Amino acid sequence: MLQPRTATVLKSITKQYITRAVPVSSASIVGDGGLDVSSATIRNEMVFLEGDGYIIRQHHAAGSIPSDKGYRYYVGTLNHIELPVAEKRLIDHLFHQVEENLEEWLGLAVTLLAQRVQNVAVMTMPKQPDCKLKYLELVSLQGCLGLVVLVLNGAILRQQLVNFDKPISQNELTVFAAGLNEAYSGLSASQIGAKGDKLPDNEQRITDCLLKIMQAEDKRGHEEPYLDGLHYLMNQPEFNTGGQRIAGLVGLIEQRKLMDIILPEAINTYDVQVVIGKENREEAIQDCSVVISRYGLSDEAIGTIGIVGPTRMPYARTISTIGYIVSMMSRLVAELYGRELPGVDRQITEN
Repeated sequence: MLQPRTATVLKSITKQYITRAVPVSSASIVGDGGLDVSSATIRNEMVFLEGDGYIIRQHHAAGSIPSDKGYRYYVGTLNHIELPVAEKRLIDHLFHQVEENLEEWLGLAVTLLAQRVQNVAVMTMPKQPDCKLKYLELVSLQGCLGLVVLVLNGAILRQQLVNFDKPISQNELTVFAAGLNEAYSGLSASQIGAKGDKLPDNEQRITDCLLKIMQAEDKRGHEEPYLDGLHYLMNQPEFNTGGQRIAGLVGLIEQRKLMDIILPEAINTYDVQVVIGKENREEAIQDCSVVISRYGLSDEAIGTIGIVGPTRMPYARTISTIGYIVSMMSRLVAELYGRELPGVDRQITEN
């Protein structure tokens, strides 16, 4: 834990560097931080911060920039930040201007985020984290051929043909469907498989078919994410000269791998997580920070929303903006599904 004056100096360095993207001098800190001390005292604090790895200086007389550790300390001071009321109202107004469907909402959300934080915004469609059977229907087509129609939670409809050993009537299939719905409704593929019931041949064929469909659905990644703001990122001083610092990130976007790469190994619903610099697993984005959160309905429809930018990103604005968009999108998804959204207590967490 830093002493108050040292923490004030670090906060001043961080805020000034985020704003101006140039190393911060001791004289600039005296003018900014409201500290009634000399430049020499500030320089001593800077020596301490450099020695403990919170800031980086090219040489003793040079200005300072925050390290990943310095940004991490700064982010730790930003709990319970809120977007200004006027900005909330503007976002609310913009959402009321678009059609009431999920695709329109996601497109608007990712564009607003990118514009307001001037970095890359990426967002996935909400989906069932572990698909569960709502109900199934069986349709007799011709002879030994039938159709299995599954409705999964999250309004997902899947169907597949199934062959039986001998011709089977619609009445028989209706009876099978009623029994299987009673046994499997509300269960996941793993729960159905764990039942281990010995079934007659036809029911087993149907069960095998629905398990295959549900397991394939569970393995499916998110659909191609909504993304906006790459042009903002390329205009940042760190990246506007091109080269390797931006090439790796652009490659991930082109290969549609960005969301898979930026997701922390553990991400909790509604918690805004901040991953800074080399805390990222992938080398291609270790010059970047990621602010990321889940949104939607727990256990029913969960999406992910994230911001990718330089480590010198405006963390307070980014966290408050993404936090409000998360709240709004969760509420809209809840209304779409006819559900009540529990109270959300957002926190800022480390990776």
